[in-house]
Amino acid sequence: MKKIVLFICAVTLLNFSIKAQEKTEEELIEAINKRESPEWFNNAKLGIFVHWGLYSVPAYGGKESYAEWFLRGIQLKDSLRSNFMKKLYGEDFKYNDLTNHFKAELFNPAEWAELFENAGAKYVVLVTKHHDGYTLWPSKYNRNWNSVDTGPKRDIVGELTNAVRKTDLKMGLYYSLAEWNHPLHRWYTDPHDNIGQYVEEYMIPQFKELVSEYKPSLIFTDGEWYNTAKQWHSAELINWYYNLVGKEAIVNNRWGHGIDVGFLTPEYSAGIKVTDRPWAEVRGIGRSFGLNRNEDLAAYGTSKDLITRFVQTVANGGGMILNVGPRADGQIPMIQQERLTQLGDWLKINGSAIYGSKPFEIMEEEKLIYKERIDENINFRWVRNAPLKGIKEDNFTAEWKGFIVAPENGKYTFEVKADDEAAVFIDNKLVVNQNNTITANEAEVMGANTGASKDGVISLKKGVAYPIHIKYKEYKQNAEISLFWSAKNLTKEIVPATNFFQDKEKNTPGILGTYSSMETYLCYTQNNNNIYAISFEWPDNELVLTIPNPGNNAKVKLLGVDRNLEWKYKNGKMYINTSTIKFSELPSFDAWTFEINKN
Repeated sequence: MKKIVLFICAVTLLNFSIKAQEKTEEELIEAINKRESPEWFNNAKLGIFVHWGLYSVPAYGGKESYAEWFLRGIQLKDSLRSNFMKKLYGEDFKYNDLTNHFKAELFNPAEWAELFENAGAKYVVLVTKHHDGYTLWPSKYNRNWNSVDTGPKRDIVGELTNAVRKTDLKMGLYYSLAEWNHPLHRWYTDPHDNIGQYVEEYMIPQFKELVSEYKPSLIFTDGEWYNTAKQWHSAELINWYYNLVGKEAIVNNRWGHGIDVGFLTPEYSAGIKVTDRPWAEVRGIGRSFGLNRNEDLAAYGTSKDLITRFVQTVANGGGMILNVGPRADGQIPMIQQERLTQLGDWLKINGSAIYGSKPFEIMEEEKLIYKERIDENINFRWVRNAPLKGIKEDNFTAEWKGFIVAPENGKYTFEVKADDEAAVFIDNKLVVNQNNTITANEAEVMGANTGASKDGVISLKKGVAYPIHIKYKEYKQNAEISLFWSAKNLTKEIVPATNFFQDKEKNTPGILGTYSSMETYLCYTQNNNNIYAISFEWPDNELVLTIPNPGNNAKVKLLGVDRNLEWKYKNGKMYINTSTIKFSELPSFDAWTFEINKN
């Protein structure tokens, strides 16, 4: 009996000692912030994302939507996805029934790892569980809702982790903190603050199960945005992970409000410029992460588009996590394989300008470009895309000029739905001015009054062609603009294409759109004692660089061509003679890297 009492006392003291050693959230965050990001990640520059799961069976969504959000579309009774599923699988088919079609019969993890390595990537990030909750490992918290109990009957996470670790790549795992359909908390449906039981009884144990089993070098969390880091226990989990895996471990920045740690993850953007904190642009080869069979070929871009975008991220201090979306059978679509191979071939020649590089004091050189096209009407939802090839996804402007014709006499209310700013002039009068787009000086020139509004009223006569001028400005993500009208006998609607003309005589339908943004034509990096100038336009005779004088002893060569090039420095510019390089010598047709060795 005495021994039992002593044992109980010892346990009590031990528990007290453990609790006494527990750190506050502030102390945990401080500990996280003291960690330096691992050198392997700083030098890697390129990782491969893999979005693969039940959503890869339908592999379907709107042309600009994320196909991996298929379940959410079904929950919202989205007509596109709902009708597609009913037509393909029948009226009584449920999302959970997709497990019977997720076979992964062509999944070969060794082939995937080889492809990713040949693409020039240095790490892989596999989606282990997306927002639908289906896991690609045999989680004991997801009985009959994982890839071992159902579908492929395989431990996808384990097989790919083992294959990747047989190469020189690091292995990373994506994990969604939230789920749309979990009985303890249905994300987007239940009150956001009611996640306590879900987090403590399900999310934390499952997260620790995953990380303990596979010990990834990188953790990419997601689905955090409606809750705080404290509610997710983020600081506690990050510290636990760091202590388990060690110095090579790194996390991303998606852990909830109130904590700002990890590498930044801008998504489908024109990129950012940050050199004091690691970051990686996250995007797919197409417009979706999960495979979307409804995408157009143009969504995949060209090898030049991909290489240009990738180089810009590196020059601006970041890297890229480039996504592939395999089919349900485990085969990565050929066009995605081709883009990865093309990127890898370019990196084999130009890698010294990329891996381990740092931003140069001048990151890029840009020029303002304009592109025109005739649009039918004003009804665009570009989301994360550019309005047309060559224009950036972010920080672009558009102006439309033409004539508008009303079907009846009367007062018309015009309304704009736009992200971010828009203004509408009709008959030289400012009718709509969303977010004060138009300055006082502009309004004075146009004979209009300023004033923020999303709608405005103007009297129009039937059949008269009134000049119309629409101005639009996009800053970051979710680009869209639509122009509506309504009248006494006209229900609110998008102004139809039949009411726009390019000429006052109403002979030519449509409205002229002029799109503008900055275009990067040259990027810089530096590595060791070299400066690298990466040009996206081939300089036929001479490459002109606006950089400091590298010194009289500097040597210049085009990577892939083994000889030095003549150069001179004059009036703050460096002139490199490229006229001696033959077309047959060009190592690439996508981008060209000039190495300047300062000796």
